[in-house]
Amino acid sequence: MKQVYLKRGKEESLLRFHPWVFSGAIHHLDDGIEEGDVVRVVSEKGVFIAVGHYQQGSISVRVLTFNDVEIDDAFWHSRIQSALNMRQDIGLANSSNTNAFRLVHGEGDLLPGLIIDVYDKTAVMQAHSIGMHMSRHAIAKALAEVMKGRIENIYYKSETTLPFMEPENGFLLGNSDDNIAIENGLRFYVDWLRGQKTGFFVDQRENRALLEKYAKGKRVLNMFCYTGGFSFYAMRGGAQLIHSVDSSAKAIELTRRNVELNFPGDPRHEAFCEDAFKYLDSSSHTYDLIILDPPAFAKHRGALHNALKGYTRLNEKAFEKIEKGGILFTFSCSQVVSKDHFRNAVFTAAAQAKRKVRILHQLHQPADHPINIYHPEGEYLKGLVLYVE
Repeated sequence: MKQVYLKRGKEESLLRFHPWVFSGAIHHLDDGIEEGDVVRVVSEKGVFIAVGHYQQGSISVRVLTFNDVEIDDAFWHSRIQSALNMRQDIGLANSSNTNAFRLVHGEGDLLPGLIIDVYDKTAVMQAHSIGMHMSRHAIAKALAEVMKGRIENIYYKSETTLPFMEPENGFLLGNSDDNIAIENGLRFYVDWLRGQKTGFFVDQRENRALLEKYAKGKRVLNMFCYTGGFSFYAMRGGAQLIHSVDSSAKAIELTRRNVELNFPGDPRHEAFCEDAFKYLDSSSHTYDLIILDPPAFAKHRGALHNALKGYTRLNEKAFEKIEKGGILFTFSCSQVVSKDHFRNAVFTAAAQAKRKVRILHQLHQPADHPINIYHPEGEYLKGLVLYVE
């Protein structure tokens, strides 16, 4: 196994088990190291520190283990088994009314660069690093062994996460078009072929369930609705009216299908294919409950300032549309936007809209999206539930 040598003193974060080696910490590499290779990370004097995947870029090594071991079939099997054990221990992987969950969450499951979501009998695997892409067949083999009897299909989907490599999406195991999954007793279609991420945002499961408790009798606006998850939870919660809005025609089509799957012929729901800001500017409706769950406004630190302005503008418009005594569920999924950044943006919006606001809940990602305690960057989902006077 070839080695990556660190500059003097640059091993400190690794000794605290942070799983990334940045390019600026590297002194030199052994000859012949290629992107995606498994490498040993050593100190300037050659003392072992970690094993990980090498890749060009600001994050040069993503650490797989701090033990000096081979990354073989047994390694992948052990890590995936550990991820499953945790989800079984918290009662998620063996729930009778939910068969959709995240099995592997990157650094949170000590597998940086790898995402695996389970939808009933199908697992959707996504690589966010070249190393995980190169290891996809070994990972799929281990996944099939660990999940034997639970899954029948493994779909690999990394065209959007590794666009510079142009990997081919497709089944590594099985081949199924049965794409209906269940979450808290509600059914939904999963478009793992053309949909965003792995096909559904399982990270909002608990927040959708919370919204259901507030929906009775409310007029609801679900902005950036994507597959309509919040919408059909609101319907089950007894909402009076639900408007779902997304700029994507495919998302609106999927929302309508999901609503019809759970509440066929229900006249309470209406979907609009329109830009969020244009809708908020032009619509004459006001609402008692609004959900703002936009895509990431900032994917790197250079975009942070503009992202915060965007969150402020979006939330200010929502404050203008919400009735007295209304409830706002507002989110950020941008990793570079901290909880304090997001809260300040929302509070600025409230002040500019001249609304009195109280926090009812502070929301975050669910337990199947765990945060490695040594990798605080893994806390990406932030949310606030606000009571607006």
